[in-house]
Amino acid sequence: MNQQARFIHMQDGTEQDWAIIADDFRAYTSQLANRILAHLRLLDGDFGGFPIDRLSHSLQTATRAWRDGRDEEYVVCALLHDIGDTLGSYNHPDIAAAILKPFISPENLWMVEKHGVFQGYYFFHHLGMDRHLREQFQDHPQYQQTIEFCARYDAAAFDPGYDSQPLSFFEPMLQRLFAQPRQSIYKAALQQPAATA
Repeated sequence: MNQQARFIHMQDGTEQDWAIIADDFRAYTSQLANRILAHLRLLDGDFGGFPIDRLSHSLQTATRAWRDGRDEEYVVCALLHDIGDTLGSYNHPDIAAAILKPFISPENLWMVEKHGVFQGYYFFHHLGMDRHLREQFQDHPQYQQTIEFCARYDAAAFDPGYDSQPLSFFEPMLQRLFAQPRQSIYKAALQQPAATA
């Protein structure tokens, strides 16, 4: 069994306690990509009324972006843009954005975070909603990028006959992207040497 901290309230934690936790944190975060892939697999077989299941939609979105020459970060964003559907049914873009935030550019983060409003252009009017909600962002630098993401990759990715790459094709990309955060308040904990017993 691994060592465990001994405090019952954080204020009583010692340097040794936090060294134990930091060591465990480093080991745990090294498996982040695998946990994300496992969660992504939960979308398999979940159709939600769509022509293809949510995993197939994610794979098709990412494959379309990859075949269009997008960089690896963008492709991973395309793959994970709807990963929040299972736990964030009312705010799925926020879930994807929260997962990706420490690892991607502000530009791609904005695109993922706002894609729900932008994709609404294609169907909000059928539900009695304003399809032009995205116009509130027309002066934002990522406005056109997000329109393009939805038009070329997200909204177009419901074709049951499309030959998508399998999830295994994207796994190395996820492993690389989630290996090291660009920004995080916990980033320093990853860089500390392992604690000695």
